[in-house]
Amino acid sequence: MYESLLNYPISLIGQFDRLRRDLDDAISLSAQPSSIRSVAAGSQPQINIGRTSNSLEIYAFAPGLDASKIEVTVDRGVLHIAGERTPELPAPQPGRKLKVYTRERPSGRFDRAIALPDDVDPEHVQASYRDGVLQISIARREAALPKRIQVQ
Repeated sequence: MYESLLNYPISLIGQFDRLRRDLDDAISLSAQPSSIRSVAAGSQPQINIGRTSNSLEIYAFAPGLDASKIEVTVDRGVLHIAGERTPELPAPQPGRKLKVYTRERPSGRFDRAIALPDDVDPEHVQASYRDGVLQISIARREAALPKRIQVQ
């Protein structure tokens, strides 16, 4: 059976490998319940969320924004990331029309809402924006941190 798979194009084997990894990720994520929720993929800005032993880390990919106009708030266990991206097209000159052939970069106002887990401390939030990436770090509550117990 495996010998016949070797006769298929490499892309098919790569697709099976990717499917296996995706299933492994889905199973491992479902085995670790999390209360972190966000909207479906395709929303703007795109985000990655991860956890360290001390904090929840959120990365929002939002190039071309003015950092002073990005709004980050935490209210009742929900993190909001809001802002506005202006269209990157030249202004039409008087008497001339601007014809747009394609516009792949979304523009306009955005607001992402992320439900946070109970073990984060909304009083200890840090946000920084560099090279088009907004990084938000929310500390975990002291009571939620793992504690080493000395065995006597």
